[in-house]
Amino acid sequence: MFTGYNVRKLGAREWLAFFAIYVIWGSTYLAIRLAVETIPPLLTAGVRHLVAGAVLYGVSAWMGGRVRVSATEWRASVVVAVLFFLIGHGTLHWAEQTVPSGIAALLVATEPVWIAMLMPADRQRVGWRTIAGLIAGLVGVALLIPRDALSAGSTQLWGVTAILVGAMSWALGVRYSATAPLPRDAFVRAATTLLSGAVLLIAASAMSGELAGLDLRAVSSRSLFGLGYLIVFGSIVAFSAYTWLLERHSATLVATHTFVNPAVAVLLGWLAAGEALTPQVGGATGLILVAVVLLESASRTTVPAARGVARAERHAT
Repeated sequence: MFTGYNVRKLGAREWLAFFAIYVIWGSTYLAIRLAVETIPPLLTAGVRHLVAGAVLYGVSAWMGGRVRVSATEWRASVVVAVLFFLIGHGTLHWAEQTVPSGIAALLVATEPVWIAMLMPADRQRVGWRTIAGLIAGLVGVALLIPRDALSAGSTQLWGVTAILVGAMSWALGVRYSATAPLPRDAFVRAATTLLSGAVLLIAASAMSGELAGLDLRAVSSRSLFGLGYLIVFGSIVAFSAYTWLLERHSATLVATHTFVNPAVAVLLGWLAAGEALTPQVGGATGLILVAVVLLESASRTTVPAARGVARAERHAT
């Protein structure tokens, strides 16, 4: 992944920053699974987005960024928040109540497949890489669907479907954010979408009855640990590392985390949570990673720069 780049130029802080976006972001899927064991999923997502958004906004103000946000920018942030966080992350948190964290990460990694399918024909070149990537990604997804998931009322099927819907919603958000009038400051842009998403998710949690049925005494230390890990490491530490790296290295090099995160999630799910690591999961992992590499290389010159911003905002949670 560092091919053609002199790794000897990387300092200690840069190695730590790459470790953060490779390993920490890959581990957040397991943290989600722990958090939603005893904390309602929509509430989990809402709380972590609220804290992360507030911290990032405060960091931007402390660093002297332009923290004043216009009404137009807030409206655009709300639209992005609906697509990225209410639907994208809401479905992921809900689904991880039944779907193993490693499989959830692989399903989310199909995002470039949906971006390639939804991108207008005049915005992308439909070459062999795109076609091969789409085929590899879709076959990989098919391998991840458990045999018993096709039975009527299967929670696994509903969970897998929810994650794929969330991935497609994220792809729509990428398209919208490419031209949306969002704040220019990266930290403020992330903060406004995160805070908007937090409000939407907490409202959805209340409307669905999660808040009314919440028993704080039933919340386990494992879930609190998962939530805290997501806020501190998944959002604040890793996102700061990502932003810092983008100021010093090419977006192409920094984006290599996309290839590593699913593999980390699958491995951690197997080691720490006893999730099955079958040949079927291994084959799906390989196919989806191949799909991501092919689609990333095919769209590098055609997908707007906002895609990198969108990915940053996603992993900021």
